Amino acid sequence: MTKVRTAVAGAGLIGLRHIEEIKKSRSARLASIVDVSPKAAEVAKQSGVPLYGSLAELFAKDKPDGVILATPNQLHAAQGLECVAARVPALVEKPVADNLQDGVKLCEAAEGAGVKLLVGHHRRHSPILQKAVETVKSGILGQLVGVIGSAVFYKPDNYFDEAPWRREPGGGPILINMIHEIDNLRALVGEIVAVQAFASNATRGFMVEDTVAINLRFANGALGTFLLSDTAGSPKSWEQTSQENKAYPTYEDEDAYTIIGASGSLGVPTMRLKFYETKEDRSWYTPFKTRREPLQREDPLALQIEHFAAVIRGDLEPVVTCRDGLQNLRVTDAIVRAAQTGQVVATA
Repeated sequence: MTKVRTAVAGAGLIGLRHIEEIKKSRSARLASIVDVSPKAAEVAKQSGVPLYGSLAELFAKDKPDGVILATPNQLHAAQGLECVAARVPALVEKPVADNLQDGVKLCEAAEGAGVKLLVGHHRRHSPILQKAVETVKSGILGQLVGVIGSAVFYKPDNYFDEAPWRREPGGGPILINMIHEIDNLRALVGEIVAVQAFASNATRGFMVEDTVAINLRFANGALGTFLLSDTAGSPKSWEQTSQENKAYPTYEDEDAYTIIGASGSLGVPTMRLKFYETKEDRSWYTPFKTRREPLQREDPLALQIEHFAAVIRGDLEPVVTCRDGLQNLRVTDAIVRAAQTGQVVATA
């Protein structure tokens, strides 16, 4: 199988991770890097690939089979449109755009041109998440009632010192972190149709929130609660429970989500299942049957690269489409507005 020639635009933290995974890939190879920083020049030299200062220069001189856009958020939509105009499939890092209007424009352009555009919600490629979705869809939990979720962790002070914009509006955990959780929750429970939220900056005192309590209403009637905080001494987050990112310590007895149905509940990512065998057994006086669902662990970023290559070859359709990325952004935007106004905000 010929490896697809893949360019990476942006040689920052996530760009370097994509470059690392492409080099290890069985179906993609690194063709070039697009960036203007001195650091990128060194990365390109070490990787043995050409460096270009812009997508326009790349497309004029050496059009690749696909491009990964790992650039700052505010560039995603404009650069995505460049890829569409050049008819080059693109994997756009989340968020798909930094505002809804530009996200809609990008999706419509890609759909109109028939150009494949994926969004980098890499957890959707996680075998853990896929197993959880499969378990929920099996019906063992019964009719879905709700979800209890959390993403609570402590970001060290140097996280903010290195990038002071993270202390300003737009730099808090709603826009940086919650969009990952929204994609997971949509996959596990269903479409989110309305949100409520309270936000606080009482711990750090920055202009931006550090803690948010969120209520969720799903299209299927299920409800959810979610606690988000980047100033919490707690391991109850996907990063610290999934064991997928080795940079974080993990705690095998912790869950980030509990999916609850009328007949049982599932802890994710431990896959601890508690359920009633029959409808007649359902009572708080009846002991649950318990088991832990088997699962495997693989790096979802690596799996995402293989998927992108398959989409480029025409073997698969995108798992996370532009419209998925746009809906995740729409829900996140609704949470921001709900926290600001104190109102219930619809996500349609």
